[in-house]
Amino acid sequence: MHVITIEEPGRVRVRAEAPGDLAPGTVRVRTLYSGVSAGTELTAYRGTNPYLNRKWDTERRLFVEGQSHSYPLSGWGYQEVGEVVEAAPDVADPPVGSLVWGIWGHRDEAIVPAEKLVGHMIPPGVDPLVGVFARVGAIALNAVHAADIHLGDQVAIFGQGVIGLLATRLAVLNGARVVAADALPARLELAKRFGAVEAVDVAAGSVAEFVRKRIEGADTAIELSGSHHGLHEAIRTVRKGGRVVAAGFYQGEGIGLRLGEEFHHNQVQLVSSQIGGVASWMSHRWDVERLQRTFMELVYRGEVDVDRLISHVMPVESAAEAFDLLDRHPADVLQLVFAFDRSLEETTG
Repeated sequence: MHVITIEEPGRVRVRAEAPGDLAPGTVRVRTLYSGVSAGTELTAYRGTNPYLNRKWDTERRLFVEGQSHSYPLSGWGYQEVGEVVEAAPDVADPPVGSLVWGIWGHRDEAIVPAEKLVGHMIPPGVDPLVGVFARVGAIALNAVHAADIHLGDQVAIFGQGVIGLLATRLAVLNGARVVAADALPARLELAKRFGAVEAVDVAAGSVAEFVRKRIEGADTAIELSGSHHGLHEAIRTVRKGGRVVAAGFYQGEGIGLRLGEEFHHNQVQLVSSQIGGVASWMSHRWDVERLQRTFMELVYRGEVDVDRLISHVMPVESAAEAFDLLDRHPADVLQLVFAFDRSLEETTG
């Protein structure tokens, strides 16, 4: 077996590891594809992830002194797709031979509890590559739910990376008129194809002023760039009493976020959205599993086209090159996917 490991900031290696033993209630999954998160995984690659410098206290729900994770970091991965090649005698679902999506990390084989893969089968005739979008799609859907969008709402979505583009499409399906904001022309053009009525280049001027000239402010903004400056502009963009959903993974101190200005004077609602859970007012009906399955059903029915979001499919032995590309040239990448091959040799970057 092989697994992608972040040895230290800026250094990735493909290591060999021993295969796991099949236990009751588990299946062996052979990986076909593994999607990379250009947000969360890059924080591990760059050494900025808060879990590397602080410890998350699950009972008190506070970051405290210490570390939750330390290098080397093995098997980080955001969404995998594979074939069930073996099942314990007590497992009937998913059956051997089925293609499934789930989370087991950037490794070419894993032992996974069968219950975590129930309902995750990819239908016949569907390209298994779409399965790498289940998690990022759930993140986008979670943010759209937190925005509490109503038919006809004017919504500004900041950041048109993979999750931002998916949020744009989902907000449109939910009845919103979307203004998409980003600094990259190619992504703004793609946002229009995903249903945005306007696409604004953030490098060309103020999104807030652009929106207010047309509609007197957005009802809601969803911020997915992970930039504190982007969050501040999202706050400026909504009308009095509007809502801003902060769904990006913000790093470091909030430089550029001035809460004494529009946030304070316009009584803006600021709501966090994070895939560890759903909006509190929906928790009696929705959970993360339902978010993932709902998104994948939209993909299977053709209501969300994820194919055009895949910019790179790279072999696992190019893992070091792939992370370097994401780190140094993020504008060139949308969704990067690792393709697994059984003939891997250990490589170092």
